[in-house]
Amino acid sequence: MKGISYSRYGGPEALEYGEVRDPKVGPDQVLVKVRAAGINPVDWKCREGYLDAILDAVFPVVPGWDVSGVVVQPGASVTEFSVGDEVIGYVREDFLSRGTCAEYVAAPVRTLARKPRNLSFEEAAGLPLVGLTAYQVLVKALEVKRGETVLVHAAAGGVGSVAVQIAVHLGARVIGTASEHNHDFVRGLGGEPVTYGEGLAERVRGIAPEGVDAAFDTIGGDTLKTSADLLASEGRLASIADPDVVSYGGRYHFVRPDAEDLTRLSELAEQGVVSVHVQETFPLERTADAHRLNQEGRTRGKIVVTVDWEAEEGVL
Repeated sequence: MKGISYSRYGGPEALEYGEVRDPKVGPDQVLVKVRAAGINPVDWKCREGYLDAILDAVFPVVPGWDVSGVVVQPGASVTEFSVGDEVIGYVREDFLSRGTCAEYVAAPVRTLARKPRNLSFEEAAGLPLVGLTAYQVLVKALEVKRGETVLVHAAAGGVGSVAVQIAVHLGARVIGTASEHNHDFVRGLGGEPVTYGEGLAERVRGIAPEGVDAAFDTIGGDTLKTSADLLASEGRLASIADPDVVSYGGRYHFVRPDAEDLTRLSELAEQGVVSVHVQETFPLERTADAHRLNQEGRTRGKIVVTVDWEAEEGVL
């Protein structure tokens, strides 16, 4: 099959388009014909070797953890899905090798849920990682409740934009940091935008003088410290960017595949609670360009690569 792979750590130029090994379908996996794959910052961080200390790489590596597509072959013991089902998945294993930037992926059923019927394949491919991250942090780590004030950093980005929507759905008041040209976008999600950078603490205190009940850090470093300083007396703090959050009494979270959580996200999307803004799409063979754009760090919503599924007949 065709796919993207890299045989060494490096920059976007390490990504190659061509023939990659066909996936084997285990008893609790399904073979998914990929329609689209979401691109996330963790993808290029893996490619550059930043996660080598915690994730083994079995080269050549096919990148990507997010997927939307169609089931073409269930594994021998799979009862959850049938041929033709449209699915989404956060297909992360505990090593780097078999990713979603290819024509097919063998996905464990624990990583999949049914695709929201009201989202395109491109939108749906952008939901799993960011949606699970936002949902697990807000609902499980921070336990956000109705009437609370929540601070969400990078509120116009992939994780942040979904986090704002989920927190609003939970009944919270949401303050979201964003550059000024993204303020209207954040308002459209239901958040109250504030400009990040120098003076952030004063700007947040200006609209929440008693502090925030929960802070969701997506940046780390000085932003994490500022978040801790802005907490109310019983405030909670979680970070997906900086393990030092534990030194502030907070929680560090690395998103986990969870079929139940992903199903809940799909339901929220179908209810119109959560939407996915796709900034740009690239064909599969231009995945390196998608990585470059994502690496610039100024994405509004999601970047997605698409697979020309109609050009190929049959299955593996």
